[in-house]
Parts: sequence; C-alpha cells; structure tokens
Amino acid sequence: MRTSISAPVGAVLACVVGAAVTAVLDLTLIAPAALAIAVAAAFVVAVLVGSATPDADSALHRGLVAPIALVLSVVAGLLAAVLLDLWLIEPVAYPLGALAGSAAAFRLYRRLGTTLALAIAAVAVAGVLALAITAVVLLATGVDPVYTFGRMLSYGTEPNSLVTVVNTGTTYYLSAVAVAIGFKMKLFNIGVDGQYRLAALLAAAVGGAWVLPPGLHQFVIILVAVVVGGFWAGIAGYLKVARGVSEVISTIMLNAVATGITAYLLSTDRLAIEIGTNNIGTQPIAESGWVPGFPTDFMGAGRPVFGLVLLAAAVGVGYWLMLNRTRFGFDLRATGQSATAAQASGVDVKKMVVASMVISGMVAGLVGMPQLLGDSHYYALDFPVGLGFTGIAIALLGRNHPVGIVFASLFWAFLNQSSQILDFEGIPKEIAVVTQAMIVLTVVVVYEVVHRWGRRYQQQQVGRELGRAEAESEEAKS
Repeated sequence: MRTSISAPVGAVLACVVGAAVTAVLDLTLIAPAALAIAVAAAFVVAVLVGSATPDADSALHRGLVAPIALVLSVVAGLLAAVLLDLWLIEPVAYPLGALAGSAAAFRLYRRLGTTLALAIAAVAVAGVLALAITAVVLLATGVDPVYTFGRMLSYGTEPNSLVTVVNTGTTYYLSAVAVAIGFKMKLFNIGVDGQYRLAALLAAAVGGAWVLPPGLHQFVIILVAVVVGGFWAGIAGYLKVARGVSEVISTIMLNAVATGITAYLLSTDRLAIEIGTNNIGTQPIAESGWVPGFPTDFMGAGRPVFGLVLLAAAVGVGYWLMLNRTRFGFDLRATGQSATAAQASGVDVKKMVVASMVISGMVAGLVGMPQLLGDSHYYALDFPVGLGFTGIAIALLGRNHPVGIVFASLFWAFLNQSSQILDFEGIPKEIAVVTQAMIVLTVVVVYEVVHRWGRRYQQQQVGRELGRAEAESEEAKS
C-alpha cells in the first residue's frame, strides 16, 4: 500500500535517497552508473510516498508515463552532474547531480501528464528512426555508422564544441521562436531570413555610426533590429488582411527584396567599408556597444558563450507567458484553431494577423544580435545566412513549444558542429544533414500517429468513465 505524504517531505526524502545512494555506489561503480541507480531508487521512493497525476492508476500511466518520467529524471541528473563536474570534483558533482535528478523524479512523477509524455515518446521514437535511417545510409556508402556516430559524439562534446553549440543554438532558438509565433496563428512566416538580415544590417550601421554610453548603445542597436524586423514582417501581414495575399508568397518575395536591399546598401559607396581581404562590412561597433560573453576558461574552452543567451532565454519566457497568461495569447491560439469561431466570439481576426506577424518579425530581428554584439561587431559579407529556414525545421521539431525548441535548437547545433570532424576522417559531413532531415520528417509523422492514438485512448477513457457513472446511477436507483 502506498503512503501519501506532503510534497515537501516527499521531495526531501527522494533527494536524500538519491544523493546518499550515489555517494555510496560511487565507491564501487563508475559515477554515471552510480547516479543512474540512485535516481532510479529516488523515483521508487517518489512512487511509494508521493501522490501522482489523476490517471496514475491507468494502464497508460503505468506503461508509458512513469517510465518516461524515470528516464527524464536520470537524464536530468546526468546533465546536472556533467555541468557541475566542470567546476567541482567528481565525488561532489555527481551526488549533487543525483540530488537534481531525484528532485526531478519526484516532480515528474507527480506532474507529468499523459499528453506531454506522448509528445516526448513521439520525439524519442522519431530520433531512433532517424538515426537508424542514417545508419543504413552510411552502411550503403561503405562507412561504419558506429565509428561515425562515436567520432561525432566525441568531437561534439569537447569544450570548444560545446560553446559553439550553445552560441549557434542561441541564434537558432530566436529564429525558431519567430517562426513558432506565426505557426500558432497558422501563419507561415517564411520571411524570417530576410527580416533578420535586413535588421542586422541596419542595426549594425546605426551601432557603428555613433558612440553612445554602455547600456544605451546596446539598447539602441537592439531596438533598431526589433523595429526593422517587425516592420518588414508587418508588410506581409498587411498584404494578407488588406489584399488577401498569402503570407507564404509575400514573405518569400520580401526575402528577395531584403536580399536586394542588403546588397545595395552593403557597398563601399554607402554603408560599407573595406574589412580585411576580399570582404566589406559596416563600420565596426565601438566597444561600448558590445555585449560581453560568459568566460569558459574553467572548462578549457577558448571562446566565451554569447552574453545574449540571456536575451534568448527572456524571449522564450516571454513567448510562453504571452501564449498562456495573456488575453492576446488566448486570442492568438483561438484564431489559429478556428478563425471563424474566434471572430464569432468577438476577436478581430485581421488585427490578430497583423499583430502576430509584427511580433514574429520583431523576434526575427533579434536573430542576428548574438553574433553581431557578441562576436563580429559588424555586418559583413560573411555574416551567417539561412538561419530563418533553419528556424522553420527547428520549430517543427520542437512542436512550437518554448522548451521543446530549446532542445531542438541545441540538437541541431550539435549535429552541425559534431559533423565538422568527419571531413578529417574521410566521411562526408553532409551525413548530419541527412539526420536533420530525417528527424524532422519522422517527428512530424510519428507525432501525428501518436497524437491520434492518444486522442482515441482519451475518448475510450471518457467512454469508460461515462459507462461507470451510468452503472453506478442505475445501482443507486435500484
């Protein structure tokens, strides 16, 4: 019989068990194995003493939700331990990681819902299928997939590679959130690429033209980028509501226009100056406009993490709050589900279309800021391109959820970075592109299959509950 106790007491008990078991097992086992066993023990404690979700006694919860919660807890503990191991010695880092994993175990067992668990399962299955297909492609070309994946994992987890993954993932995240805002309205903002490039160019030009006090300088640069991106996306929103032009067509055309404008302005006769050999760019931004990064010397990396990673985090939090805690977010989601129903309930659909496109463009304007203010400090011919189209794939992979997009962005950046070592091994690094394409395709397909199955299961559960209630009512009458 399971004894339910208060949440704080249960959480403390699970954490104590996890940390203590890790410390003891670490004497005889390797640290990751000790942590995994300890977090599993803490999860058992959570099951025995904690109350779970309302459907905890259902077959689906026992067979799917609980195992997923256990796996996520172990992964959370391992990630925390690996990060702490960069600062602390192993005998301290891994018990603390187990502490984090145990706390996650208690929380996930109590709160992880069926819908979210099904979504996580869909992504996991899609990832396995994508890796399997990639392995088949490698075998067909005469390459050992085990060796290839091993080299990618080894190189991708080196300190410098991890910093690059975080920095690249930051720009990917901003791009994907910009796309996701449109997706929530069933709008396809294909123009993020043009919006962020035009915004980065003009923001760099303004930032390089004046020297302002620190703080104000960065604010002005970011403000220019946000305004330019929002204005450029707003054109597509206006054309849709005023002239009925599909946002797909208009944003693609606006991408071409933005490319032409940047090419016109980025010349030595206008906004550009000579920078190095065979390269031109805007006037470099003074140091007062730079955003310092976070040093990574402690982990042996030779480059900092972009300081504007905090801006990306703030955008993600703001995106979640807007969708789930504001009237505007409710209207946005309602309009995306059914424009006619939303209009019947008093929502100004045309206004929502323009507003969502403008907000999407404002976020798109931020895509180039981490690179501009954290590394290059000017917009040049070699400024990163194509981030807008990458954002589309990442938004789909992350299911338009701010947390899902975080993992999708980092995974995408990891594949890009880890594949760089393959050229030195005589293996085409384009294999990472195959994996990226397959995982997006499989996520879309598998998620839809799982979603339909989950909806059918929920309908069956509702039917059983109604039947049980009707039977109880009949018994009461008799």
